[in-house]
Amino acid sequence: MVRIYTKTGDDGTTGLLYGGRVPKWSPAIEANGAVDESQAALGVVRAEAEPGSELHELVTAIERDLWVLMAEVATEPRNRRKLVAGTTSVSEAMVASLEERIDGLMARVEMPAAFVVPGENRVSAQLDVARTVVRRAERLVAADPPAPESMVGTYLNRLSDLLWAMARWQDGEHRLTVHRPRRAARVPAGASAADGAPAGTGGAPAGTGDAGDDDENGGEA
Repeated sequence: MVRIYTKTGDDGTTGLLYGGRVPKWSPAIEANGAVDESQAALGVVRAEAEPGSELHELVTAIERDLWVLMAEVATEPRNRRKLVAGTTSVSEAMVASLEERIDGLMARVEMPAAFVVPGENRVSAQLDVARTVVRRAERLVAADPPAPESMVGTYLNRLSDLLWAMARWQDGEHRLTVHRPRRAARVPAGASAADGAPAGTGGAPAGTGDAGDDDENGGEA
């Protein structure tokens, strides 16, 4: 009988590719945990997609890429020389492929000019979930990158953009957007705030931006 438990992790450590052990709370493991979550979220999308469809094939390719990315993250710096681009480390070609996919969707799908309320349907909502988890993984990698030359962070950045575009593609023709609230009317001199708009109002909530912001719904240049 094959056992899936080894008991080696009972001390709070986990093994790395090509050897070495680190605490399960180490930056690399935290980052890979987030990538693992995003891959699982994409698995729900793949399960919902029609087998053989464009969406199914695209999500499957991304899931396979994430195994490559996790292999790189789970490698100690001293063992990076053993990595193989495109197999156990993120390659320029992998990033270029994501950019090509993004450009293709942007060219054929009308993208919104305002913030989108997630949840138009199950697939688009799940793609937004995956996007937010990828964003978390990107932040963790940015705080502790595998190596200066690593393209893991770049890949995750482009992937979050692609997932946003894919979610808007899967929204279909109808999507709910959030419009910036109108500025409150100026209160005439001598009038109290109670006579007009509440004092201190007059624009979008703090922390929001114009529809054209780079970080619109998680997208980033």
